[in-house]
Amino acid sequence: MSTTLLPPILDEVEEIGKRVIGCAINVHRILGPGFKEVIYQRALCLELEEAGLTFESEKRVVVPYKRWEIEGHRLDLVIGGCVIAELKVVPRVRELHRRQVLSYLKATGLRLGYVLNFNSAVMRDGIRRVVL
Repeated sequence: MSTTLLPPILDEVEEIGKRVIGCAINVHRILGPGFKEVIYQRALCLELEEAGLTFESEKRVVVPYKRWEIEGHRLDLVIGGCVIAELKVVPRVRELHRRQVLSYLKATGLRLGYVLNFNSAVMRDGIRRVVL
């Protein structure tokens, strides 16, 4: 069994990831926990825009399977064309949420994603970094 080591994530991608986290913390600082996911998504989009970050919301992605492409995957946010953000409002982030983002990374060929749980008392406790 061979293992392939992937190169480190580019500094530019890491920088966008840090900026995304900063935007999420700003949203959480203002709104706090308790709203529906759609409210956080809209607020985060406004925050990303204000920070000068490009993004795609509800991006449709096809999943390659053998010789077919399966439609139906939607990503909450793709920021800067290189970072995926999956927004949640759940009691706690579970392994299944991390796996969900990992599947998004595999389907898109991107390397860095985050699960952002806005139901946390403190936003930094609701952030899970996912790397492919």
